[in-house]
This record gives sequence, C-alpha cells and structure tokens, in this order.
Amino acid sequence: MPESPAVSIIIPCFNEQATISLLLDAIRQQTFPLDRLEVVIADGMSTDRTRDVILEYQAANPELRLCVVDNPARVIPAGLNLALEAAQGDIIIRLDAHSVPRPDYVQRCVAALQAGLGENVGGVWEIQPGGKGGMSRAIAVAAAHPLGVGDARYRYTNRAGEVDTVPFGAYRRDFVQNLGKYDATLLTNEDYELNVRIRQAGGRIYLDPDIRSTYFARPTLASLIRQYWRYGYWKFRMLQKYPQTLRWRQAMPPVFVAGLILVFVAGLWWRPAWFILVFGLAIYFLVLLAVGLLLALRQKDPALLWGVPLAILAMHITWGAGFLWSALRAVIGK
Repeated sequence: MPESPAVSIIIPCFNEQATISLLLDAIRQQTFPLDRLEVVIADGMSTDRTRDVILEYQAANPELRLCVVDNPARVIPAGLNLALEAAQGDIIIRLDAHSVPRPDYVQRCVAALQAGLGENVGGVWEIQPGGKGGMSRAIAVAAAHPLGVGDARYRYTNRAGEVDTVPFGAYRRDFVQNLGKYDATLLTNEDYELNVRIRQAGGRIYLDPDIRSTYFARPTLASLIRQYWRYGYWKFRMLQKYPQTLRWRQAMPPVFVAGLILVFVAGLWWRPAWFILVFGLAIYFLVLLAVGLLLALRQKDPALLWGVPLAILAMHITWGAGFLWSALRAVIGK
C-alpha cells in the first residue's frame, strides 16, 4: 500500500484562545495518519493567551507536529505566506482558527486531490453560534441562509461540483507556489483571489459536501457589522484587479445601498421619491420578517424572529456600504 502524502495544515490566527484548542483537538483526531501530518500556525502576535494555549497543547500532545511562526504584519494573507514558507508537506490544507474540521476532513481532501477532482478542493461549513444568546444563534442561522449569502454554496449546499471558490481549500503545494502564493495586499478575500488565479491558470475549484467543518460565526451584531464592512471594502479592491469575477450576489448589496441613497436624495427635490423609498423598504422588511418567522417556527427558536432579519439587514447594508466606500476612496485616490 503506497505511503500517504505529507500534508501541512496552515492556520493564521490572532487572539484565538477560546477556539484554538478545539481546532487542534480536531486535527489530532483526524483519520489521516498523524505521522504524515504537520500543523503550522502563523500567529499575529496575539495579546491574549493564544500562544500559551498552543505551547501547552504542544507539550501535552507531542505526537502532533506543531510549529508556530510569527506574523508581525497581523494580516491573514501575510500569515498564510509565512506558514507556507515553513510548511514541509506536499499537500497544503488551509484552515481557520474559528473552524473545527470533521475527523475525516484531511483524508477526504487528500482523496479528492488524488482523484483529480480539482486543483483546489474544499467543503461545506456547518455554521454554529460563536457565542451565547439569541442574537448569536440568529447570526449563525443568517450566515447560512441564501437570503444573507446569495449563491455562496459552501455555506449550505449538498451538491458536489465545480465552483468559483471554496472556504479554506486543499491544494498541491507546488501548484500554488508557481502562482505566487497569497496576495498580501488584500486584508480579506485572499482565498477568493487565489482561486481566481487558479482558474485563470486552467485549474478547477471543486466543492465536495462530504468535506465538512464547523465554523463559528461572529458572536455579536457589532462584530458581524465589522466583518461584513471589511468583506465589502476589500471585495472592491479585489475586483479592481479582476473585474470579470463580479457575481450577482456581490453586486446586489452595493446596488441596494446606492439605490437607497439616491432615492433619498432625489426626494429632496421630488417628494414622491420618498414614498417609493418607504414602499420599497416596507417590502424588504416584510420579506426579512417572513424569513425570520419561518426559521423561528422551523427551529422552534423565538429569537430568530427578530434576530435573523436584523443580522441579514446588517450583512446587506454593511457589505454594500463597505464596497461603496472602498470605490469612493479609489476614485478620490485617483
């Protein structure tokens, strides 16, 4: 029986003391041979006990090969590139400190690559609350609903096939290194940008719904707003480089926010525009409330009735506003 390939799991992290041990436990319990597996964590100079937790885990579990590298830039793609440089494996699996892969995650990723299904393969997130309380539960549900995330299939699908992008991803080290690693000028969207270059080079991105991991959503509305503002802001920066990659789900939030602003301003000169604005918003809120009601009844959780509409509203508005602000800054900068 041929020997399993050497696999390196690369993980960027910063202040993840609450979840990093859950991730390391999940890696240590993989069905893939541990002697063919290593973990490289790029730590963004954490200010909590993340580093101590990692070192304590390393001492208690010496069978798991674990390496920590400093990421003084505190930028995710920069950390990924540092981890790549330190990694020794032929196959790279990129994970996140907010994730917990299933026990067969690595084995399935390797099998998909060896079967030639794609040059970058990934799976589906099982999104769980990142904190306690009704709002945290609602955020997790909204982050997996098509109304909140459009056609981002890795958040909810059970159908395998080629896609534009996958979360994290597993790929052959030499293939990606020839493309130039991760783009460190992007603070987010680094995975999507890498997948664009893979597809431009003739590679395929393959989603296998049997490759599954738990992902912890943001715990509060404030942290969700910061996350989606950042997503929108840096999505525009990525689209400046690859405008042909724009998808409808990415265009809708900035179009929605821009439309609200334009109709409101038009109402300063033409008052009926404000009635159009109120009517449109009423329909939008009714749809959100209907979705919240349906989910609250289905999951028997009253908090979803108000929490899901609020979370989806925050996702749409902040993503769209971040995108527009990034575009405005680009125009002013030129």
